[in-house]
Amino acid sequence: MGTRKPLSAHRPPSPDRAVPGAPAPATGPRRARSSTLLGPRGELIIDHAGEEYRLRRTRYGKLILTK
Repeated sequence: MGTRKPLSAHRPPSPDRAVPGAPAPATGPRRARSSTLLGPRGELIIDHAGEEYRLRRTRYGKLILTK
């Protein structure tokens, strides 16, 4: 008789073990690091439905979204 692989060997990799460069799973919301979005200035302007919103990092490390 041949050896069988454990069931865990047939499961797809979990998100924390995803292959670098592979597309993200189609389920769930997109995820981004705030430092990537805000950049060194700690601020991002978002255009939404013709309105401008400002996402910024406070001096205490919190995020504030204002119109």
